[in-house]
Order: sequence, then structure tokens, then C-alpha cells
Amino acid sequence: MEWPPEQSYDRFVTEHIDFDAMNREVIRQFRETGGKADGAFTGKPLVLVHHIGAKSGVERIAPLVPLLTDDRIYVFASKGGADTDPDWYRNLVANPHVTVELGTERFSATARTLTGSERDAIYAAQCAVEPQFADYQRRTKRLIPVVELVRDSA
Repeated sequence: MEWPPEQSYDRFVTEHIDFDAMNREVIRQFRETGGKADGAFTGKPLVLVHHIGAKSGVERIAPLVPLLTDDRIYVFASKGGADTDPDWYRNLVANPHVTVELGTERFSATARTLTGSERDAIYAAQCAVEPQFADYQRRTKRLIPVVELVRDSA
């Protein structure tokens, strides 16, 4: 998607994409199919992350394309390469206790933001399997946060 150079990418995306409607449809498809969605998400892994609004205290759900490796789940606060962090990431920083839906499984987890070489290695691994994430990082001046969703002990 191209945007006019005189308009910031953040503003362009915000004005042209109804994220709430898109997310509702992805969540519906995810639940009906046991973890899949079509469109831009065809063939991609998905997780639903239930998080609490930092300001509102309201539960929200973010459908995200994770990196699933060695029984670990990583998500990426890319916002498509926008210069601001997505709201869901700010919510996880404020309230790291989340509920995760992965396929037909649902469990509690704690969000842990990665730093340094650990962050860099996981982001590079995501770019290797989902190349658009490299484009997202090139598009923004900020370092895109990487979050591990650590399953809580039963």
C-alpha cells in the first residue's frame, strides 16, 4: 500500500484501515476454524492475545502473527512499521498478565519484552519466516518491540 509522502504513515494507516472491524473478522474466523483466518492472514500462524487497557481497564483482544518456536510464543509490536507502538503493546507493558488463544487452546501467560541480542535474534528469526517484518522495521525509526508470551504455571 502506497501513501502520499506529505502524509505520515501513521496517519495514513489510521485514516484508511478500520482495525476494529478487521480484528473482529479475524477473531471470528480464528474461533470458527480453530486458529486460522483468510485474507492477509492466509497460511500464517495466529494467536489471540487478551489484554487489559492501560487507561480504560477494559479487556481487548489483539489477533497477532507470532513466531512459534521451541514451545515458545513471540509477538511483535510492529504496527505495520508505524512510528508509534500499537495500543496492545502499551497495554501489555502496563498489565503483563494476559490470556492467549492458540488454535483451540486457551491459557494464561505473562508478557515479557525482550531486549538486546535476545530481541535482535528473535526479530531476525521472524523476518526469515515472515519477510514483511523486515519491511516494517525499515519503515520506522523506532526499534520494534518483541514480546515473549510466557505460559503461566498450572
